[in-house]
Amino acid sequence: MNLTGGCAGPGCEKMTKRVILTIIGLILLIGVLGGIKIMQIRRMEAHGDQFVPPPEPVNTARVNPQSWEKLLHVVGSLDAVQGVTVTAELAGKVVRIHFEPGTKARAGDLLLQQDTSSEEAQLRAAEAALSLTKLTLERADKLREKKITSQSEYDAADAQFKQAQAQADNIRTMIRKKTIRAPFSGGLGIRLVNLGQIIKEGDPIVSLQSIDPIFVNFSLPQQQLADIRPGFVVRVMTDAFPGTVVAGKVTAINPQVDAATRSVKVQATVANPKERLRPGMFVKVAVVMPERENVLVVPSTAVLYAPYSDSVFVLEEQSIENKSKPVKVVRQQFVKLGEKHGDFVIVVSGLRPNETVVSTGVFKLRNGQTVTVDNTLKPDFRLAPKPEDG
Repeated sequence: MNLTGGCAGPGCEKMTKRVILTIIGLILLIGVLGGIKIMQIRRMEAHGDQFVPPPEPVNTARVNPQSWEKLLHVVGSLDAVQGVTVTAELAGKVVRIHFEPGTKARAGDLLLQQDTSSEEAQLRAAEAALSLTKLTLERADKLREKKITSQSEYDAADAQFKQAQAQADNIRTMIRKKTIRAPFSGGLGIRLVNLGQIIKEGDPIVSLQSIDPIFVNFSLPQQQLADIRPGFVVRVMTDAFPGTVVAGKVTAINPQVDAATRSVKVQATVANPKERLRPGMFVKVAVVMPERENVLVVPSTAVLYAPYSDSVFVLEEQSIENKSKPVKVVRQQFVKLGEKHGDFVIVVSGLRPNETVVSTGVFKLRNGQTVTVDNTLKPDFRLAPKPEDG
């Protein structure tokens, strides 16, 4: 390659040498810089291999054996102790409405009056006929005593009197059926009729529900039939009132097992003084069993939840070279969990009593990581936590 661009002579040779020396110098400079950079990278790698991250401060909790209530968790629904839709027994015109929707009614309170003018007129005629037959019967009785009339004439008068009496009673019954009253005490729902409306037999008028106390109906598998008895305590919760637990007792167990589902229906009764619980509500029911069960528990925040398996980090001591004292490290332990109570969860398998686990911040730990224990800001875990207002 001609670096002089076709130049000849001593001057051109000097220029060629100068260019070559410059290129060689640049190559040497690049080699020196590359060597320095490689040495820096190797020193960084060596430093990284020797680097030990500082211990992670953690809160800890001991795996405590506890005695917990044994509960049967089921779902159920609410039903009124007494509930009915008041309906018309006879056809007729609504002439008076004596209730306000959403109010209370006592047993026997007048709710609605249908037109009874025709029946009242018939009743007056029937009562007049009854009076006449009564006088006839009394006269026939006196004449029979004097043996002026025969027994058959007296029997005929007596039959006419009873017939007139039955006719009057029948009309009074029709008037009573058109005078609609509350069959029991309870809360009234939405009015379903209007003044002046012609209602037919069976037409709904208003819903009447007695809901204090209230029934809780639920089903249990037949395998648990031997475990439950009337009088067992139940706790009822509903999403309509989060955090509210209402206690009651099992009051009835159906003697028949459902052949389709192989389950038995159970009924509990709970107090409902504020009437916040309403018929038809879906509820969660916990039946408290008389015996307790011994369990191992850890705080719920100690569990690292994952789709493949849940785990906790167990605190252990480990000896390390060039360390005079053992250091604390964490070991990831997979566990099988049970039910939760408050801030705690049952560990069915995977842990032993009195082991120590990390109670918070487990998502930032890894297996074998060194830690330091700092429980100065440890949360207060409770079986029955009460969140503060606000």
